[in-house]
Amino acid sequence: MIKTKYPEVLAPVGDFERLETALLYGADAVYLGSTEYGMRSGSANFDIESLRRAVDMAHEKGVRVYLTCNVLPRNEEIDRMEDFLRAAAGTGVDAFIVTDLGVLSLCKKAAPEVEIHISTQNGVVNWLAASELYRMGAKRVVLARELSLDEIRVIRQKTPPELELEVFVHGAMCMSFSGRCVLSNYMTGRDANRGQCAQPCRWNYALVEEKRPGQYFPVFEDESGTYILNAKDLCMLSYIDKLVEAGVTSLKIEGRAKSSYYVGVVTNAYRCAVDDYLAHPKDWTLPAWLDEEVRKVSHRDYSTGFYFGRPEQGQRYEGAGYIRNCDIVALVDGEENGRILCTQKNKFQEGDTLELLEPGKAPVSFVVSGMKNGEGESITDTRHPAMAFSFPSELLPTVPVRGSIIRKNV
Repeated sequence: MIKTKYPEVLAPVGDFERLETALLYGADAVYLGSTEYGMRSGSANFDIESLRRAVDMAHEKGVRVYLTCNVLPRNEEIDRMEDFLRAAAGTGVDAFIVTDLGVLSLCKKAAPEVEIHISTQNGVVNWLAASELYRMGAKRVVLARELSLDEIRVIRQKTPPELELEVFVHGAMCMSFSGRCVLSNYMTGRDANRGQCAQPCRWNYALVEEKRPGQYFPVFEDESGTYILNAKDLCMLSYIDKLVEAGVTSLKIEGRAKSSYYVGVVTNAYRCAVDDYLAHPKDWTLPAWLDEEVRKVSHRDYSTGFYFGRPEQGQRYEGAGYIRNCDIVALVDGEENGRILCTQKNKFQEGDTLELLEPGKAPVSFVVSGMKNGEGESITDTRHPAMAFSFPSELLPTVPVRGSIIRKNV
């Protein structure tokens, strides 16, 4: 079994494209779901055979794989879960992420060789709960998102040192305690606790008085708007040192349903930040280019959540949409005869200023010219979806690795 690296950069994976991206851009571990019992039904997810392939790919790179089994199963599901766990264990996964105590007991029975990680859905907020879960067989606890660094520090001090502590450090936040929400189920019939959240917290709400049907009065929490339940995104990239000092084992990035571009950029940012911190742990500060990187993916306004106490500005009132400053336009396939070979992801044209992002490096800007299509004909733009094209290698300082991202500011 592949050992955990500390602090671990834990990346989200929803399909093979995102898995390859996470592996390329430096994840120490990935978490993913099967077609059953996971909390993200919107992701492509992995059946048993594809899960086996995914584990083999990750282990070949020295990367651990954690399988989400964190839904709250009903009677008919729990009756067949033992067989599922045995099959999943046979693929070589390194850990099961579970919420339900009945599932925890089945994991110990069906696959005692696989680590058990307690999901954030369990809502662990104190050292005694964490210690009891360790006594029951948990190797790791994913702490509730509502904890401060001071509270995490106490949990670390009062729990067995062998118990690993994982926290979310980046991505979307739920307005309900540790994701325990019934709003989606009530309003749409889609159960958030079974991986089907419709995100009604992102909707625009108004007040209606019963004797004035059809008249909608905005609910203003301040002068900016009415999205009173819409949480900001989390970003703790600047505070890697404080997380490590508090005793955190694993830094978890949210986003199994997000794009491979998001997975690559954010994983790369946390990989580089962790490596920089480990190289200079005393008086560490985040390099400025990394702070810019996490703003080059689609995101809501960033916050530090509850890590520094109750947030004064925890909601995003302006709207439910994302801030989007960059688009991926191509992936690098290789180099041949002095030309960089690429596959198009979005349209751009000759003369545009683009950015190359390689794993473990700061982005490099260049002005694209001399483009040719896959047949070697000169072109002025990349208008065809997924088309092959190339440009001269001399436009870049070095030849980029396969899978490197090319993007454009929008």
